[in-house]
Amino acid sequence: MIRPLPFALRFLEVVALFAFLLFPFAFPAAQSATAALSGGVTDQNGAVVTGANVTITNTATGLERQATTSDNGSFSFSLLPPAKYVVAAQHEGFAPVRIEDVVLNIGDQKSLQIQLRAGQVSETVQVSSEPSLINESPAVSTVVNRQFVENLPLNGRSFNALIALTPGVVATPSSFSEKGQFSVNGQRPDANYFTVDGVSANAAASNGNGLGQSGAGAVPATSALGGTNNLVSVDALQEFRILTSTYAPEFGRQPGAQVQIVTRSGTNDFHGNVFEYFRNDV
Repeated sequence: MIRPLPFALRFLEVVALFAFLLFPFAFPAAQSATAALSGGVTDQNGAVVTGANVTITNTATGLERQATTSDNGSFSFSLLPPAKYVVAAQHEGFAPVRIEDVVLNIGDQKSLQIQLRAGQVSETVQVSSEPSLINESPAVSTVVNRQFVENLPLNGRSFNALIALTPGVVATPSSFSEKGQFSVNGQRPDANYFTVDGVSANAAASNGNGLGQSGAGAVPATSALGGTNNLVSVDALQEFRILTSTYAPEFGRQPGAQVQIVTRSGTNDFHGNVFEYFRNDV
């Protein structure tokens, strides 16, 4: 016998369904703040090399990951922190290959082809030139790395001005109903989605009675002056990527921009910095 649900339980189900329909972007899938590298290993004649040992090492932290090529000579590394890496490949009967300066940014999906040459194991073929990485992601995006953050002047030590470096971004004015963000490719300014290290950084709080942009979680958790200092300071910022179109369906708040921010991690070397404001009439 099927008993009817209690009124309170049915009421909660109706409220949950209403909230899902009203705010469909409040429940996005998990997003990663990492990168991925895949590729293949071949010999001088273009034949695939199976069972080759491929190692990727983070030059800043010493993090090392290993993989073995499959039957079709392919390998894959996922969930890699954005950094500069060294990729090495070796197999019996071939000289080991070492590829330096493999840079992976946040959200990268890159492919690398490695060629082994016949030789002794004691010999090492070192590739010093910039490696030829193939971008396998269909997304249209722009990366603002640490070099831009350190060298470009930032008003109030906030990186929100660097968002305008992305093609298609237009700043929008602020008003009572519009909190003032930016529009990407003509989309609404409240359709942008911010994440810090893969965690949502959009606010869902309002100081008024209506469910505007703040109440719907449609604005980033910026400071009272509209700066991004509340999200991450410029000293702790490693880089960020802005995806403007054709990105994966795992991202929420489509069809606006996806701003992926990643913070700096520790390294094996000690680092520090000092800053000072100095302004005069000269």
